[in-house]
Amino acid sequence: MYKLRQIGSVTAYNFRQWRKNPRIFMTFALAFILCFLLSDKAVKFAQEYQTTMQIVEAFVWTFGDANSILLSSLLLVLLFADMPFISDGTPLYLVRIDRKTWLFGQALYVVLTTGIYMVFILISTVVVCMRQSFIGNMWSETAAILGYSGAGKAVALPALVKTLEMSNPYECMATIFLLMLLYTLLMTFVMLTVNIRKGQLAGVVSVFAYSLLGFLLNPQIIKTLFKLPDALMYKANVAMGWISPLNHATYHMHNFGYDLLPRLWQTYAIFGMLIALCFLLALRAIRRYNFTFSGTEN
Repeated sequence: MYKLRQIGSVTAYNFRQWRKNPRIFMTFALAFILCFLLSDKAVKFAQEYQTTMQIVEAFVWTFGDANSILLSSLLLVLLFADMPFISDGTPLYLVRIDRKTWLFGQALYVVLTTGIYMVFILISTVVVCMRQSFIGNMWSETAAILGYSGAGKAVALPALVKTLEMSNPYECMATIFLLMLLYTLLMTFVMLTVNIRKGQLAGVVSVFAYSLLGFLLNPQIIKTLFKLPDALMYKANVAMGWISPLNHATYHMHNFGYDLLPRLWQTYAIFGMLIALCFLLALRAIRRYNFTFSGTEN
């Protein structure tokens, strides 16, 4: 229990630093603007057809798309670029607790902050479309038009028929939320590990490399680059579905009973193992980490 209190103390101290950090306001403000720009397509579509939306559908249609997940996750670089969060209070904590306990506190802060950010993203999409939405757990007429008529593809909304047929809105929203959360947590733990081992610049570079990998490992991009015939597109789609972290975070890139893509539980397990591996590497690296407290000098 004493160790848990120490971990909680480190985490709480990091949250208290939000009052002095303008990047917090900037990150959440940019996140709301991003949600508005991405969700506005669905809202305008519903207005044009004079239909209503289920209140979480804007989130489902927006973040069922890999590019939207990628853009929203990159904003967290503003929050986590200075990991492992060395501040005026760090020397005091390191005198009283060991390095591993201190790092556990940092990791808990990263998990909670990422969770808060994801909840904010969800709430932002709800706010954008709430004026013409209902809360019942059923797909709306807007969703039916987007999914079954092909109009969703025309306006770049990933409204897939299997989403409508195999889930309800809240279940689908919870799954997409969890996929986004795990994808973003893996990104932040990669950044934490590289920051400790190689420095903050390398940590930022690792995030962009992680994101670029996900962007490039897109079946359509692979098809264009290698000029694959349509006959090979299924194999490319399956291969990229297993290899790319971003495709693992994309709802429709999963096996719903009739293909060889990863199942949801397999994606959860893969993300969980990779996050745990990154944290174990960070725990090992923190033993040799050279703390520099230049910010505390007068």
